[in-house]
Amino acid sequence: MTATPIPILASIAGLAPGCEAWLVDIWGVMHNGTRAFEAACAACRTFRSQGGVVLLISNAPRPFSAVIPALSALGVPTDAYDAGVTSGDVTRSIIEQWQGRPLLHVGPERDKGLFEGFDVQIAAPESAEVVVCSGLYDDTKETPADYAGLFAGLLARGVPMICANPDMLVERGGHLVYCAGALAAEYEAKGGQVIYAGKPHLPIYDRALAMIEAHRGQPVAKRAVLAIGDGVNTDLLGAHGAGLRSVFIASGVHVTDGLTEAALLDLFAGRPFKPVAALAALAW
Repeated sequence: MTATPIPILASIAGLAPGCEAWLVDIWGVMHNGTRAFEAACAACRTFRSQGGVVLLISNAPRPFSAVIPALSALGVPTDAYDAGVTSGDVTRSIIEQWQGRPLLHVGPERDKGLFEGFDVQIAAPESAEVVVCSGLYDDTKETPADYAGLFAGLLARGVPMICANPDMLVERGGHLVYCAGALAAEYEAKGGQVIYAGKPHLPIYDRALAMIEAHRGQPVAKRAVLAIGDGVNTDLLGAHGAGLRSVFIASGVHVTDGLTEAALLDLFAGRPFKPVAALAALAW
């Protein structure tokens, strides 16, 4: 039996009727790490003007309050969304349980906000009781292979890892860079215990749906929520697990030779889910 093709749309407008809220991924949908996508921002503003709620949902390993200035700097206007939730927000609720114990942070300095307000002891690898991985120290030149030596000692002591960003790769200005999820996958493959925050895991969706209901002031049926993202194994898998419909945005993470019916069939072959539609970019 031939699989039903996934509709390829130029505009998301036809999917808006009946929607009360959008869960919109940030990196890959709203911007590419160097500039905002004007059409995506305009689409979100239009949806909001018609009464919809736009909640940004991101695997950024920082609290959403720390993401807002970065969004503004890239050109994403504050009137394009109502609120947001990040993997960093969920990570902080996990870190809270480790207060007072030695902790190793693997990731760039810009992610230190994860620990703000908590009684945590930033420790050396040999004394850490838990690792919080928010990314590579320098994702412009490092790969997961560079962490084999560090991880070997931690694994030998059975130190668990909290992954603050389950993304494996993101597209930054046309180039793919590794994220914390790639390090966590290596750690887990070698027998390490990994606690994941963010997409595709349910806690971030539970929080996001609660925030949408708070904005609407009433319960919102899942069928009235549309998840929009470019990550098949994060945005779309997470939406499926949360019981939500999804729309696939074909960034360079999964689609490199153009959005076609054949590319979609290949990408979603054998998966227990597929999006209701696909767009080359979010646009109204």
